[in-house]
Amino acid sequence: MGGKDGKVVPEGQPSSGGDGGLIKKAAGSWSWMLINASGQEMVLDVDKYSIMHRVQIHARDLRILDPLLSYPSTILGREKAIVLNLEFLLCVHALLICNGQHIKAIITAEEILLRDPLDDKVAPIVEELRRRLKPVNADDIDNISGRESVPQHDLDTGEEDESAFEFRALEVALEAICSYLAARTIELEMAVYPALDMLTEKISSRNLDRLRKLKSQMTRLTARVHKVRDELEKLLDDDDDMDELYLSRKLVGATSSLSGSAAFLHYSPSIGSKPSRASRASVATALGDENDVGEVEMLVESYFMQIDGTLNKLTTIREYIDSTEDYINIQLDNKRNQLIQLELILSSGTLSLSIYSLVAGIFGVNIPYTWNTGYGYLFKWVVIITGIFCSVVFILIMSYARYKGLVGS
Repeated sequence: MGGKDGKVVPEGQPSSGGDGGLIKKAAGSWSWMLINASGQEMVLDVDKYSIMHRVQIHARDLRILDPLLSYPSTILGREKAIVLNLEFLLCVHALLICNGQHIKAIITAEEILLRDPLDDKVAPIVEELRRRLKPVNADDIDNISGRESVPQHDLDTGEEDESAFEFRALEVALEAICSYLAARTIELEMAVYPALDMLTEKISSRNLDRLRKLKSQMTRLTARVHKVRDELEKLLDDDDDMDELYLSRKLVGATSSLSGSAAFLHYSPSIGSKPSRASRASVATALGDENDVGEVEMLVESYFMQIDGTLNKLTTIREYIDSTEDYINIQLDNKRNQLIQLELILSSGTLSLSIYSLVAGIFGVNIPYTWNTGYGYLFKWVVIITGIFCSVVFILIMSYARYKGLVGS
């Protein structure tokens, strides 16, 4: 199944062989998790040419999923596949080290291929796909049918899902990215508000550095949310792009409903002759109005509103940070003004004392004048009169500064 250069490893079966007990990947091969409409899954190690031939997409579309290249969040609808590249932010909160991670997947009408299935960041998506695409066997249907308290509509829901397979897989990916970004936003919000409160109470280098790191993290997170939101908005604005996502409808094409049903009712190993849920949903979708994009529009719009709410929350956090920065700047300006006032007072006092020093210097000159001897009683009057004059000069300067508003009251 993986092509001439690829290897297929069923899920749960370890790879073995060679001296080391491990099978080395072929050069240029990528690891994929394949989950089909029946819930069966396997791990594939195949090269990009095998993937291109399997899902029938061009190399430029597959290049979006290349881990060595950096592409923004993208949802591409092609003739027989949907190419997903959704970017989110991964942070080590202890060190506030952040980097971008991606959900990379290819969805067809009957299967989904997920990149790097063994990655810890992708594991929750794989588990959710297993839950959503869990096969229903005959025993489960018999158990559901045997319950007298189960209404008929619950029985129908137990047998099939109204949504086509590609929409269920797309919903899992959108839910994962939106929930992850919303969770990161809540964590950031819980870290930012206490940091801002501490900064307003005490402006210190430690608090400022902490706020700087949080603001950098918020900037990166906002950029990721913006990219996902813009991609969903672009998809909603173009009905042709949304119509490209109806893979089951395009698979049926112009055939009649009977031939389309026969084509889609493939074997089901667990239910026997009964059609699978994904097949029924695909036929129901394909037999609908060819120009109707209501289902995918409601799907994308719901997650667009969720990601838009996340973006609004980040905007609120940024506004709160900006308000706090303005408040801090006002406080710093106030402290700066107080220092300027103190400098003015000290300068005025220095000027007054310089007059006193001038008089003292004149009388302290060691020159034998006749009036310099025999008039010792004048010393105290010179000191008193000079001190009073300097004080008056200081008071006049401060009064003028207060009159002009240069110093506070």
